[in-house]
Amino acid sequence: MTTWRVAPAGARVLIGGMFVNRLGGFVQVFMVLYLTGLGFSATQTSAALGAYGAGSVAGVLVGGRLCDRIGGRATIVGSMVLSSVLLPPVPYLHTFPVLLPVLALQAAAGQAYRPAAADLLSRMLPPDRQVMIFAMYRLAINLGAAAAPLLGAALIAGSYTLLFFTEAAVGLAYAAVVARYVPRDDHRPAPTRSARGTGGYRPLLADRRYLLLLFAMLTSTLVYVQYLSALPLAVRDRGLSPTVYAVLITVNGLVVVAFELPVTRFTQRCRVRPVVALGSALTCLGMAMYGPSWGVAGLLAGTVVWSFGEAVSAPTLFLAYPAQAGPPELRGRYLGAANAMYGLGAALGPVLAVAAWGHFGAALWWWSGVAGLVAVPAAWAGVRPGARGDASRVDRGG
Repeated sequence: MTTWRVAPAGARVLIGGMFVNRLGGFVQVFMVLYLTGLGFSATQTSAALGAYGAGSVAGVLVGGRLCDRIGGRATIVGSMVLSSVLLPPVPYLHTFPVLLPVLALQAAAGQAYRPAAADLLSRMLPPDRQVMIFAMYRLAINLGAAAAPLLGAALIAGSYTLLFFTEAAVGLAYAAVVARYVPRDDHRPAPTRSARGTGGYRPLLADRRYLLLLFAMLTSTLVYVQYLSALPLAVRDRGLSPTVYAVLITVNGLVVVAFELPVTRFTQRCRVRPVVALGSALTCLGMAMYGPSWGVAGLLAGTVVWSFGEAVSAPTLFLAYPAQAGPPELRGRYLGAANAMYGLGAALGPVLAVAAWGHFGAALWWWSGVAGLVAVPAAWAGVRPGARGDASRVDRGG
């Protein structure tokens, strides 16, 4: 593809390394099995998942700030090294009050690289290539994450200790590759008057339009992650086999892998507003389609719709537009805030969905449609008028 051919070597290293890094990302996938296998209760396991999620959200926020301060390359290297150092002790920590903060800190360190990687990619590619390069970045993450459980299961056959040490080794290898092949970027742009004198997220919080977009990100993510919690309950309650749920998840992966890059060839030339609004609408509509009792065919149709919504808007909504929405010296923080909204939604969504399922049952899916009525106008209003996928017309006025 043209974008891949013109991408500098540093961008290719980041994307290729991200595939390997996610291929070695086992711990989060097997955390529940590991903790319950140690004899921890369901309440303790839930608390550990909550701490891990909170650490992830804090990590991307800190990572965004560090990226603006010391540069993306240094942030990625520091993130990978610290998270790798924290992993090997985990299998030797069997006391819950000790294990809990280590897991939270490891999650924070392990997620801090995300805004930094996106920041680096946005600086390496011209504006008209950024939506496509972020689609490739997402493809690398998705492919690695899809294969990681299989590799992790093979390692667990040996021991969980091998699992933790392998992920640590992969993280250190990624840090070494980034340090060796990604150019230095520690010369940050001089801060604008509005950002001068503030060391955190205060300038971003003054961008009320972007706060609307963050709200839309959180709302659509809360709906999106229902496939991890409410959907398996829906499949079970309809008397269907767990295989049906596995097929639905596979369909999601196939749709995203098959269509995200081709769709992005078109959306990168479009205005941002209709792209993010359409993606949010399709996500909420697809989930709402699970409401009627249409059988397996209806479940498949709904899955295709929300999966296509992910393919349409995710590269623009969570990566390309946040990289261009604010001043250059705040880019890491804008990306960190976007990643934090996804992390917060991913942490809260399954908990809220399971609780709501216990009270409302299948009526939960109709609330997904209601969420769309909120998320779509918020996404539209949260994007500056005239902003395009190629970032050629981003009005940075309030």
